[in-house]
Amino acid sequence: MTELVYSPKILPEHLARRAIVYLRQSSEKQVRQNLESQRLQYEVADRIRALGWKQVEIIDSDLGSSASMASARREGFERVLSAVALGEVGIVGSREASRLSRTDKDWCRLLEVCQIFGTLIADEQQIYDLNYLDDQLVLGIKGTLSVVELKVIRQRMQAGQESKARRGELFKRLPVGYVLDPMGKVALHPDQRICEAIRLVFVKFRERWSVRQTFLWFRDHDIELPANPVQGTQLVWKIPTQSLVRDILINPFYAGAYVWGRRPVTTLLVDGRLEKHQEATRQAEECRVFIPNHHVGYIDWATYEENQRMLRRNSVNWQGHESMAAIRAGQGLLVGLLRCGHCGRKLHV
Repeated sequence: MTELVYSPKILPEHLARRAIVYLRQSSEKQVRQNLESQRLQYEVADRIRALGWKQVEIIDSDLGSSASMASARREGFERVLSAVALGEVGIVGSREASRLSRTDKDWCRLLEVCQIFGTLIADEQQIYDLNYLDDQLVLGIKGTLSVVELKVIRQRMQAGQESKARRGELFKRLPVGYVLDPMGKVALHPDQRICEAIRLVFVKFRERWSVRQTFLWFRDHDIELPANPVQGTQLVWKIPTQSLVRDILINPFYAGAYVWGRRPVTTLLVDGRLEKHQEATRQAEECRVFIPNHHVGYIDWATYEENQRMLRRNSVNWQGHESMAAIRAGQGLLVGLLRCGHCGRKLHV
């Protein structure tokens, strides 16, 4: 629609209904940074008005929402489909096909509804009437290219990430206590207070042999630990939570090992809709990338393995003879509920 000011496909019945301009960007980062893309998408409304529509509705509630498979439900796109199904829309405009959909399912839904109710579709170059076979073919090809383009981009990104991870060079955020030196190598944090705080977690766990008892010791003594903030890069000091202590103890990075792919993401069909779910955390040796002796650790690998064995023994979900969970029937009194006052381990018969 760059130079288009008239089209024989536009009939009075189309102009009698309102026009919808649909906007979408895939992530919050794009919304903040790709302002030129937003401006070009908003300009589609001006071109729709130039074609003769007086009532133009802009739907931009999906800015920052991905249209890929298993992504979150797009409220704005559902509004478009609902309005078209009510026979209230004469034309649906978008800058390009990839803004409308990145999946065959959503694309087919839109084309089917627009064809039934006689709604036109417009992009930057052309206006399409689904009653014409040629327009159906062109839109079908554009929709397929939009889907394939996303898959190719994702495959390239995943291949690049895995290649970098296999070299032990992929770091989204280093664990607390580590930094990258000028050569790009992992090194201990230059702040000795941070290093001593991390070492103290492992020392106290070896004394108490329990995540909960270790956490209680830090809380009772009002000793703070460094932690990565939710936003920003500046470390924050706070009284640790039990999950923070556990994350430090189970992270193989503190034992000098580099791992990648500890929690793989799988796509499942839930209530007729694809959803992404993270699997349970894998052991270091079972990850897609496992590089021992990758960098200097706060503990050695043998100590890390011993700590993990103790954590599994303490877990109430552990299956096997090592479990020390409470027994519901038996001759022992409060079996698995009482703890040793020194090490914090559960007492059992």
